[in-house]
Amino acid sequence: MTIHEAITRIDSLKFNTYTNHDKIAWLSRADWNVKHHILDKYECTEVNTFEGYTDNTDIHTKLLVPPPYDELYLRWLEAQIDYYNAEYEGYNTSILMYNTDLEAYAD
Repeated sequence: MTIHEAITRIDSLKFNTYTNHDKIAWLSRADWNVKHHILDKYECTEVNTFEGYTDNTDIHTKLLVPPPYDELYLRWLEAQIDYYNAEYEGYNTSILMYNTDLEAYAD
């Protein structure tokens, strides 16, 4: 999944008023988490140069987690939208689903 695909899909699935800047920052934070807590433990050399995503990052950049586990990005974006909308029940559900997907990828 690319940055563009993740943003386009979450925008079609969940109404939100957050900017692409916000969503790119959230995706960056998700991949920092993946890199630090999973990939670095296994010394994945292809991600040693990961520096995060900014507004200047090509939106067709592939995110770190491959299919079929890449749905976790949608769960992460959904959780962030819920959190910043103060929809904490929705956030709890979304973050639980994200953590389940992340754990499946890590395994």
